[in-house]
Amino acid sequence: MDALGQDLLNLFTVTNMLCILLGTIVGMVFGALPGLGTVIAVALLLPVTFTLPPLAGILMLLATYQAGEYGGSISAILLGVPGTPQAAATVIDGHPMAANDSPGKALSYSLLSSSIGGIFGGLVLIFVSVPLAKFALNFGSPEYFLLGVIGLMAVGLLSGSDKIKSLISVVLGLMAGTVGVDTLTGVNRATFGQPELMDGINLVAFLVGMFAISELFIMISKGLNLKYKSDYSKLRTGLTASEVKAIARPTMIGSVIGAGTGILPGIGGGASCWFAYAVASRMSKTPEAFGKGSPEGIAAPESSNNASAGGALVPFLALGIPGSAAIAIIMGAFIMHGIQPGPNVFTAERDLVYGIFYGFILTTVAMYLVGRLLTPVFSRILVVPNSFLVAIVLVLCLIGIYASKSAFFDLWLALGIGVTFYILKRLNYSVSSVIIAYVLAPIIEENFRRSLTLSNGSYDIFFSSAYSIALVLMIVAAIAASIHGDIKKRKSRSGAGPRRKEINMTE
Repeated sequence: MDALGQDLLNLFTVTNMLCILLGTIVGMVFGALPGLGTVIAVALLLPVTFTLPPLAGILMLLATYQAGEYGGSISAILLGVPGTPQAAATVIDGHPMAANDSPGKALSYSLLSSSIGGIFGGLVLIFVSVPLAKFALNFGSPEYFLLGVIGLMAVGLLSGSDKIKSLISVVLGLMAGTVGVDTLTGVNRATFGQPELMDGINLVAFLVGMFAISELFIMISKGLNLKYKSDYSKLRTGLTASEVKAIARPTMIGSVIGAGTGILPGIGGGASCWFAYAVASRMSKTPEAFGKGSPEGIAAPESSNNASAGGALVPFLALGIPGSAAIAIIMGAFIMHGIQPGPNVFTAERDLVYGIFYGFILTTVAMYLVGRLLTPVFSRILVVPNSFLVAIVLVLCLIGIYASKSAFFDLWLALGIGVTFYILKRLNYSVSSVIIAYVLAPIIEENFRRSLTLSNGSYDIFFSSAYSIALVLMIVAAIAASIHGDIKKRKSRSGAGPRRKEINMTE
């Protein structure tokens, strides 16, 4: 049997298929519910992967990630409230189309374009990851340290409007990532005398507390009786050949943009959906229809969201750098199974990697089939009040946290983390920056110290190869571009001030 046949044989097992189905359903439900979203769904399912084979557990999380991206459009279209931040651009045309007695048609456009975007992102994953990993085999500890720094800069400098808060979030993530016993010196770091922290912060408690429990506090603050209302009639419909043809261009535009931005750590679907929407509107033959229920305005951002999921897996598998918050949680599943993402994983865990390649395509197919069959059912979940959602999610959180290590300390730890991140979210700090910095912290620290050990403490090792010099230049260029952008913004603001004042005086 050839290699492809063996890979497919390893993929199509009962366990893998059931995990993909479970992940798809959970992701679609959580994505559709405003306030919950994809990342919380992935975090809640993370403890389940303890009891599963590595491939089955990771495919379940990937299916959750994929389906959640589409699920966010359900509430965006039916309620005008995006279920996920990535579905925000879908509201502009999706909700007006639904309001014009075509909710089923709008959901069909969303599902089809999301599926095409997911398949495109999967193909990018397959054809780009392997060459990138082969190239990365030339890297040593200095290069991996610099790659980690680039990953931090991507979430700290290049993402988010408030760079100061993003950088503070990065520092908090790095601090959390260094808790525990220093493997080199044996010294306890920030354990506060708690033996439970000697192995570091429990990954499940940290992630569930950060994303799920903090969100529960936000839901409670909005009111436990809050629920949405919508008309669920006319949800079952399909698309004609001419309607599918009409969204071919914006779907391809969104797919290319989504996969490209997904590869860049820290950018992800939240930015790519708006970029895709803007480009599609400029290239459309009917730009005046955008904002009034245009199918192109649904197809572009939705295809971008799911394509970015595949793109975000590229730097994760090839370099060990997560491209988004959800991928950072999935990295936790790798770590719990003793697998380190990066170029060596392609040889050390070949069956797992190629199972992920083909399994990612399969998760997209599952998303389309489940979406076609069950979207009307998921739509009715939107009327569930917050009081029921909070209770259900809280129980799932407690079970998942305790099951990870059977320690009551982790329950209190998750509660404290949840309160902390509830405050940080209300102050508009970047939670994504914290989690990506947290998972990158061991990589950065280990390779930094190893590099200095190899060079007897000389920092010249970070300039000793063409690859490291190129990475250093990239870091310098990114910092310069960020500073230049800030200067331009300040100049534009200072220039706009006097003009606004003059206009007010004239009035």
